[in-house]
Amino acid sequence: MLLSYLIEHKADKEKLVMKLKQLESSMSSGRKMFRLGNMVHALVAARRTTQLPDVVPRFCLTASNLTRALYFVCDAVLWLKSVGLQPDVDKPKWRNWATKCYYFSLLMNLARDWYEISWRLEQAVQEEKIKENSFWDKHNEELNCVKCDGLHGFLLLLFQILKRHPPLLLDLVKNLCDLSGPLDTLGIYKTNPGVIGFCGVLSSLVGILTLASPHLKLKQ
Repeated sequence: MLLSYLIEHKADKEKLVMKLKQLESSMSSGRKMFRLGNMVHALVAARRTTQLPDVVPRFCLTASNLTRALYFVCDAVLWLKSVGLQPDVDKPKWRNWATKCYYFSLLMNLARDWYEISWRLEQAVQEEKIKENSFWDKHNEELNCVKCDGLHGFLLLLFQILKRHPPLLLDLVKNLCDLSGPLDTLGIYKTNPGVIGFCGVLSSLVGILTLASPHLKLKQ
């Protein structure tokens, strides 16, 4: 999407743009065939997250996995429509349902991320208060020097929290990037294909990074 957006306005690149769009369509159909497995994976993940001890992550992650499974169901129906097996399917309606399910799933992931950030912020503030009149070791010196009075102090502390917890930062970035598509499709915040394509590339890079380095993936 990003590449075709960058060159679509060039007159001498019309054939290349058409080929890129056809390739994108073919790849999209191929991905949808494999998403049935993703639906099963989402259901298994939802069952696993119901066992989490903390109520907020348990609710957010279970709701996210269940709505993601519903998204894959809607996506499968759209695929059946695209290959002609179910020609009577109302494509706009199912696409809207799929987008809403995906959107809600991302919101639940972001709610979980914010819960993790809030918990770590509170923990950092408590540590700062406890060590305020004691000897600060070198490891915590940078964090403890941050004061939480006002927006500036809050942002500095937030930066330190995300810096010290890369999996949380990467998960937050990926969810925010993934959110650009549903926001545009649902008309909540309209943007252009270039922005959506760039966010998609960044999200994919984060996904590849967490696959290559599992310790950078936020634990459920």
